[in-house]
Amino acid sequence: MSTPHEKWSAADLPPQTGRTIVVTGATSGLGAVTARELARAGAHVVLAVRDTARGERLAQTLPGSTEVRRLDLADLSSVRAFAAAWDGPLDVLVNNAGVMAVPEQRTVDGFEMQFGTNHLGPFALTNLLLPQITGRVVSVASNAHRRPGVDIDFDDINSERAYSPWRAYQQSKLADLLFVRELQHRLTEAGSPVTAHAAHPGYAATNLQSGSAGAAQRVIMAVANRLVAQSDAMGALPTLYAVTQPLPGGSYTGPGGRGELRGHPAPARLSPHARDDRRARRLWEVSEKLTAVGFPDLR
Repeated sequence: MSTPHEKWSAADLPPQTGRTIVVTGATSGLGAVTARELARAGAHVVLAVRDTARGERLAQTLPGSTEVRRLDLADLSSVRAFAAAWDGPLDVLVNNAGVMAVPEQRTVDGFEMQFGTNHLGPFALTNLLLPQITGRVVSVASNAHRRPGVDIDFDDINSERAYSPWRAYQQSKLADLLFVRELQHRLTEAGSPVTAHAAHPGYAATNLQSGSAGAAQRVIMAVANRLVAQSDAMGALPTLYAVTQPLPGGSYTGPGGRGELRGHPAPARLSPHARDDRRARRLWEVSEKLTAVGFPDLR
């Protein structure tokens, strides 16, 4: 068990006045809590969401300064449009949006939905926005990446030969962590002050589970949400910690309780594959080819 950061909570958020923070997937669950608490702390929060009407309804309930912009991570043209429309500095990008264990689907660009939405979309968005980012990038991962046998299947990265909802989800979450690792490496090499971080919520009760494949699985997860999961407010704490606290580049934060399922923010464990620099470089190169987006010149 990791040592929690003195039971750190949202009440401990330092003032965020003057900072601009983008939170993807901010209409519900962890994203909505993250946006709410950062806005409450004084940040100008941009809700980057697929459904702008829903985003506007949520924004009306949030404290502080917010705005809503359309972003569909399953459509690279939407990612490019969001980045092209950005003007001025951006303190923090929170790559929160994602899907989990959904039935087999393809993105607009033909990628497996989970790999495309959870990894390739944020990969492209981050690299396109990096020239404007001044502080840090925080990506929401999952302790599911540590399940036995989870790896990046470079021979079938888009699950074209075979599809398993959970295997595809676990691969996408491992990809998130490898992305953070290689991004931090490239930022350091470029002499950039920007840092890359990851966080995971443990087992938090959100509507993410409602999209899981199979009615039986959805019932099981609904019961588990009631009996095992912590609240979305607790699940968002590792992300809020990663956004606001002094941390070394490449940090990974999760709940400090048993199995990293519940609890206050603490250092989280990475699987051996998630610490593999060769995998991280290879995945980056593949992602560049698939998205036609690369690491920008930050000089």
